[in-house]
Formats: sequence, C-alpha cells, structure tokens
Amino acid sequence: MTVINKSIEIGGKTISLETGRLAKQANGAVLVRWGDTMVLVTATARTEAREGIDFFPLTVDIEERMYAAGKIPGGFIKREARPSEKAILTARLIDRPVRPRFPKGFSNEVQLIATILSTDQENAYDILALNGASAALTISEVPFQGPIAAVRVGSIGGELILNPTMQQLHDPACELDLIIAGTSDSILMLEAGANEVSEELAMQAVEMAREPIRQLCQLQEEFREAAGKEKWPFEEPKPDRELAAKVDQLARAGLEEANRITDKLERTARIEKVRAVVREQLVTEESSDEFAREVLALVKAVEKDVVRRSIVLDRLRPDGRGNEEVREISCEVGVAPRTHGSALFTRGQTQAMTLLTLGAVGDEQRIDGLGLEESKRYIHHYNFPPFSVGETGFMRGPKRRDIGHGALAEKALRPMIPDEKDFPYTIRLVSEIMESNGSSSMASTCGSSLALMDAGVQIKAPVGGIACGLIVHSTCRSCGNVGVFLRRCLECGSEEVDRNYVILTDIAGVEDHLGDMDFKVAGSANGITAIQMDLKIKEGITPDIMAEVLRQSRRGREFVLGKMREVMPEARAELSEYAPRILTIQINPDKIGALIGKGGETIRGLVEEFDVNIDVEEDGTVYITSPGGANAEGVIARINALTKDVEVGDVFVGKVVKTTDFGAFVELKRGTDGLVHISNLSDKRVEKVEDVVRRGQMVEVKVMEVKEDRGKQRIGLKVVDLNPKI
Repeated sequence: MTVINKSIEIGGKTISLETGRLAKQANGAVLVRWGDTMVLVTATARTEAREGIDFFPLTVDIEERMYAAGKIPGGFIKREARPSEKAILTARLIDRPVRPRFPKGFSNEVQLIATILSTDQENAYDILALNGASAALTISEVPFQGPIAAVRVGSIGGELILNPTMQQLHDPACELDLIIAGTSDSILMLEAGANEVSEELAMQAVEMAREPIRQLCQLQEEFREAAGKEKWPFEEPKPDRELAAKVDQLARAGLEEANRITDKLERTARIEKVRAVVREQLVTEESSDEFAREVLALVKAVEKDVVRRSIVLDRLRPDGRGNEEVREISCEVGVAPRTHGSALFTRGQTQAMTLLTLGAVGDEQRIDGLGLEESKRYIHHYNFPPFSVGETGFMRGPKRRDIGHGALAEKALRPMIPDEKDFPYTIRLVSEIMESNGSSSMASTCGSSLALMDAGVQIKAPVGGIACGLIVHSTCRSCGNVGVFLRRCLECGSEEVDRNYVILTDIAGVEDHLGDMDFKVAGSANGITAIQMDLKIKEGITPDIMAEVLRQSRRGREFVLGKMREVMPEARAELSEYAPRILTIQINPDKIGALIGKGGETIRGLVEEFDVNIDVEEDGTVYITSPGGANAEGVIARINALTKDVEVGDVFVGKVVKTTDFGAFVELKRGTDGLVHISNLSDKRVEKVEDVVRRGQMVEVKVMEVKEDRGKQRIGLKVVDLNPKI
C-alpha cells in the first residue's frame, strides 16, 4: 500500500495525517503528528451487524504508553495497566461527537484505538486523537458520515490563543481551555474549563475555532480522495408504515397520558403498561424476535414524538414547566455529623449528597501519566449507584460515566479552591447520587460548593450549574407535519418547511433522553467555570443557537445560586472541629537532612511520638498535620530544636552520651553534641563526673559558648537542671 501523507498549518503549527505505513489490517489507520507528539488511531469494524440490540456498539480506547514521554511506569510490574483518568476522559471526548455521525440503525461493532507513540510535553494528544479518529473512519469502509474536526482555544489575559501549548494551559493566568468539535458548517461538541469567563469570551473562542475546523475537515476530504476506501452500502431502516400506524393508534393516547405524569417512576410504570398493551395486541407466539423488537422501537418512536410535539406545539414540558423554569430546589448543609463538610442538594427528583474530607499535604494524588501534572491536591469523585434510578446492578467500581461526571464537577470548582500557600490541605469531595432524573453532575457541582463552605473552606465564590436541552424541529407549511430539522417533509414531500428550535432550562431525564442536546454550564455569579455540550443530532447547531443557550443558562444558573445563598450565604468562619489542623513552619533547606534523619528515622520517630503527619517541601516548608491540633505545638518545638543553629543562651534537654575525666558530652539534637566541663556540672566542687551524671541520663543544659575549631563546631554547656521534667 502506498504511503500517503497530507498536512496543513493551523495556528502556526503543522498537523499531518499519514496512512499506508502502519496498522494496514485495520479498516482505517492514521498516524497524526503535531510537533513531536504522534498518535496512531485505528478504526476497525465487524462486517456483520450485531442482532438483537437497539444501540450502536462503538468502543473508544486510549492507549497511553509511558515510553511516549521517556518514562518507565511506576509500581511493581512496570507496565501500563488500567487506563488513566486522562485516557478515559479523552475516550469520552472522542465518542461524543463521533457517535451521532453514524447512520441510524447501524449496529456493526466499531472500535477506535488511539495509541500515544510520542509526546513532546508541548502539544496535547487529545486533539490529535479526536482528529485522527475522524480521519481513520473517513478513509475506512465504515459508513461514517464525516469528517469532523476539533481544535483547542485558550485565553491568557483576555487574549485568545489557537491550540495553546500545555505550558500555556498550566499558566496561572490561563482563564479558558476550550475544546470544540464540529463539521465544516456546524458545532457538535464543547468541553471547557474556565476561570469565571464571560459568555461573550466563550463565544469569541467558538468563533475563532470555526475556520480551523473547516480547514481540518477539508484536509480530511483530500485525504479521503487520496486514500479512501469504498464505503459499505447501508440504508437507514424504514419502518413498516402500516405497522407504525397500528402502533400509533394503540400507544399514542396512553403515552400522552403518561406524558402528563410528573413523577419519574409513575411515568415509567405507565409507559411500561402501554408497551405491554401494544405487545399483547401485536406480538404473538409465532412472531419473530425481530418483529417484537420492531414493535417496541415503534412504541419508543411514538413516545419521542409525543414528548417533542407537546414541547414544540403545545409549549408544555412533560412536568408542566415553562421553558426556562427550574424545578423546585432544596439545600441542606451539615447532613453528615462527623465528616469535615457535607451538603445535600435536591432539584426535583435529582439529589446529590457531597461529603468533604480535608487531609495532609502528603495525601495528594500522585499522577503517573503523560501530562505535565505530577500530583493534585483537589480531587472530586462521583458515584452513581443503581438505586438512584430505581434499578439493580453490579457495584464494580466507577464507570467511565462516573469518572467523566466527577471530572466535570472538579473542573467547575477548581478555580475557586484556595491556593496551597493559603490553605495547605488536600481536598477530596465525593458526590453520592441518591436520586437521578436529569443532570446529576450539575447537582453534584452545587452540592460540592455547599460542602466546601460547610467545612469552612474559604472558596473564592460558590459555583452553581444548570443543564439546558434543545428540541430542533421542522414544520411543514403544507401539511403541518413536525419533524427533526428536516429539509423535506417526510409526510407530503414538500420542501416548504420552517426550521426552528426550543431551548429548555433544567432538563429532566426524559427531555435529555428524547431531546437533541445536553448543554451543561457551571459557574459563579461572575462567570463560567465549566462547559460540556453534547448533541444527538448529526446536523449540529449554529453559533447563534449556542449563544442563546449560554444566555439562557446564565439566567438559570443565577436562580440556582440564589437558592444556594439562602442556605449558605458564605463559608463558615472556622474549619470543622473534626478537620485536622495544619501548621506551617519554615526551616533552612540545609537542615532538611537533620529533620529527616538517617533512613527517615528522625521524622518517623516524631510522627509516632506526637501522632501527627509531617510533610517537608524542598524549599524547607514543613507542614504539620494534627488530628486535633493539640500535639502540633510540641512537635514544632522539637523540629525547631532539631533544625535551628545552636546559639549562646539556648536551653536544651538532652541525653548524656559520654562521660570523661574532664566532663560529660550531652546530645543536644541528632548529630550535635556539646561538652559540659566538670566545673559546670554543679555549683559545688565535683571530684568525679559520675558522682553527678551518668551515661543515658537526661539533663537540662544551657549553651555558654559556640566557636569554630578547625572546621568543627565546639559547644560549651552548663547544667541547669539535673532532673528536668520531660
């Protein structure tokens, strides 16, 4: 196979696509390069469809290889094991814009694998992996309706930067990190972290990304012309119109009744009864499994039509709310008595309890990955147990969705966390979803803000979040048929259609499931801190729609923040009584060895003796973490004694380590001894040293003299107390 290479310059950097040299047995394989960051993305698909499923079996895997950054994996095995959080989030980043671009009804298994071969620690691999996934699918036989492309936009000091470096993104002045994916003429996906930026700045970043995305899509089209394979023929299945009419007649009235039920479980039970009636009427023992599945799919189609028509034509949401109306909100704090901070945030039938733990500096998470970040002191986890939606299921650790939702809440709150110098704690938030009916990740964000303030953490500002939805529809001028953003009426064939949309604030589960968009925006009263947008329609949306959604989401976010302020207007003045106390002292970096001791013996002894945690930084900063704070002062005194220079007038309690005819040597601190001359053992005349002190005895001494003698320090002491209180 001929090696084909195409490249383009975007933002002053060359991005290249290559195929024909590696992984030639995959349906599509593309080597993407940007600087010295290089990612191999393969697309492989089965030729046969999977029967009996009602979803598209797409799998995305990110294979981080530590050799890419010249590292050997940590741990005993020294081999890459489970994917990192960054790898999982990148896999989700790819899945979200790629999945809607496959034809409806396509059920062949498709797997995308992005292997990180090289990273220059300057150009992030996630953007390359997403563009490579689209390119690999575009040149393959798989009926992918692409291409799509993605770029990143950053902002430092209000100046927008296209595809910023990893160093720029880690700059404290960086206020926006936005990834946007789309087609040549529409937007498909957004992912952003920000430091209270305005909606206007976010839209400027989107506008900056549009032309580079168009250019990258054009590059992939040229790549397809040079290396593309013939696509597998596939036609989206068309329902049996006669059967669809029967299902509609049997199901519509019951589904319209169910659509007026506000309680999620009651609604689900009513819909299940409708399904049972339709099955009983149409599915017999002689019916095939395929026929039964088609009937249930048609019931679902009627349900979707009922919900969407109600919203579009009757302006009535399933629970009776207006388009911008937020469900009833209640907030509680201090719900778990012995945790360091806790809160319960309830919005409608979505409920998140967040519990906070404050730990020592040494409790921070170590990161063994390909990025610049080696550790993090602020961690947010999210758990979504099956009981939260009234179901049963396996409890086998966090799923990719749990990791993604936790990362979104973490991103939303990160700009508000106090600086380590001002608040030297490791912070772990865990959101337990108790009930879910739409946007539990935003409920998690709100609950986490309240838990931080309940613990007495002086965050910059509380953060609230809201999820907006979208119903995109077309209305035929000839027959009045309503469909999904159609250019031609499916009923009468007329091209005279009016395309329109409805934006919904605070979407419930059914509006998320049957709608066209999930647009989550979190932020403070001053601006946006996180955005995540996913679309279910392959047509995408325009910047005008996005700008309107951002404006509407701001109004919803301000309403939520108002409800939070009613319960917790500001953080508590004092930390929780159960939180550990951390005191900070500064020692001479040259004295770190004296504090650590041989093989860590000294510092371990202090930890065990005083029941504290001690963390030492390279600059000599020492953090002492004490469960109750009672022992911190004692260990500080001991550390000062260990690390300070001995001066005339200092008083020490030390052990007699040696006696001689002329006096006794007393250990002032590890590695430092002083001599008490026989004349300074007592106010009275001493004939023999052992008459006053013996080896191993603890005595209190005062430094009388410190002098240098041939490069060694000579310390003269005088006994103050032969029986000191220890």
